[in-house]
Parts: sequence; structure tokens; C-alpha cells
Amino acid sequence: MNISSRGTFRGEPDQPAYGASKAGLDALGQSLAVALAPQGIAVATVAPGFVETDMTSEHPKPPRGDAIRAQSPFRRVARAEEVVAAVLWLASPEAEWTSGAILDLNGASYLRS
Repeated sequence: MNISSRGTFRGEPDQPAYGASKAGLDALGQSLAVALAPQGIAVATVAPGFVETDMTSEHPKPPRGDAIRAQSPFRRVARAEEVVAAVLWLASPEAEWTSGAILDLNGASYLRS
């Protein structure tokens, strides 16, 4: 299980190394999914958008907070519990067939095809 970021897909112009490192993690996860499947090991990645945590607690405050919440049509950021729920499911035996997938958890703040 890997924790990546929506920054892998939309870019991070203010932190390009962060976006690039997450893109590398996505590629690593997909490569490992193929390599480890014969041993019955599944590998998936979660790519969340902005998540409310202790580390990010200052960002949702003015003046930046309104702009961050406006990125999603839900007008909020993710709660850590929402990301945890997805990770727990992806780590379960029932999710084996998602091996190689990158699950976007960003409240429709960034859509890709």
C-alpha cells in the first residue's frame, strides 16, 4: 500500500520535487503490483487531495482556506478518517483485484481520464 497525492497528476508548481516524488511512487507501486502478483501480493496506491491533519491545520484558515476548500465541489477537504477507510479496504483480501490501481481520493478536486 502506497500513499501518493493528486499532485502526481496535476503537478505541483510550487513544489515540483514533491509532485515528481509522488509520480515515482505511483510507478513503483504499479511495477511492484506486476512483479509481486505471482506471489499473491497485491499493491495499490491511494492518491488523496488536501487532507485535514495536524500537519496541515494552518492551511484551511484565512486567507488560504477558502481557496483550498473551493478546489472541491464539496467545498471542504478530506478528513483523515476517509483516507484511512480506503487504505483499510485496499489492504484487505477483498481488494486483491485492485492491485496496480491508483485510487483518487480528492473530492472531485482533480479529475483525470
